[in-house]
Amino acid sequence: MKSPKQTRIEFPNLDKVVIDALNLFKKSKLPKLNLKYKRPLVVGSGNAAVTGRIIFANKDAVFADEGNYKQKLKTIKNIDGAILISASGEKHAPIIAKDLKKRKIETVLITNNPTAEANQFVIKSFFYPKNTEPYTYNTSTYMGMILGKTRESPQKILNQIKKIKRLRNLKKFNAFYIIVPTEFDNVRELFLTKFDELFGPMINGRVFTIEQTKHAKTVVPSDKEFFIGLGYNNKSFGKKQNRLNITLPKKAGPATVMAIGYYIIGHIQKQHPDYFKNHITNYTRQASKMFGSTIKPIVD
Repeated sequence: MKSPKQTRIEFPNLDKVVIDALNLFKKSKLPKLNLKYKRPLVVGSGNAAVTGRIIFANKDAVFADEGNYKQKLKTIKNIDGAILISASGEKHAPIIAKDLKKRKIETVLITNNPTAEANQFVIKSFFYPKNTEPYTYNTSTYMGMILGKTRESPQKILNQIKKIKRLRNLKKFNAFYIIVPTEFDNVRELFLTKFDELFGPMINGRVFTIEQTKHAKTVVPSDKEFFIGLGYNNKSFGKKQNRLNITLPKKAGPATVMAIGYYIIGHIQKQHPDYFKNHITNYTRQASKMFGSTIKPIVD
């Protein structure tokens, strides 16, 4: 008797996921965050924490993650509410939400999951649409939240992506350096996390603002490091033949920069071995044990 045929999971590359996300947001209505807090505690894990810093950059907010939010509450006064950001609303989110409720801190949840466990501990939840994506990609999840704040045009971002040329012959490089304008320092962190998730130790991904780049980041050169100026015309760093400069539209916002950066990283991914795709299924098994809940390689 033959054993049943196993279904192969198809994992899209990050560049395709970016395009799919922007097409989703072209037709989706995104909720507006009408929050009354003057000094909120904004809590998230990983890129959710970075998303919080992007969304509430113009607020007198206290930014924290699952490891330091208690210390922030202890030392910083006048916090008048909490905003919890979590794509799934699971894992650390319900633990934090429950703790904040015990402390009698009014909390709202920003999430993509209407059935999130954390919902039961907050006074209000804002739900953002998302696509089905591989675990850790979190592209439509956080991009939608950012677009909900900035109101950038998904179609204009798509138009800008179509203008990008010369994303070929990246397979001969084992290191990539992205330079971003100083005002997108928070978005820079999103890119660093993506390099870690997709490539681990196999490809060296570095991302700095131009001001950070000036401070001894390029002391040691490599013929196999490719420099990408994203919104910066790089004429100084890296070998001339190993540079690509991509123009950003005037008044580009963080969602635009996030989308273009992820799109570029997706092209790096598709031109190298399938490091992520070959290991994500085993990783989600380990993560399921670690978090005590079932985590799938593809997140609905």
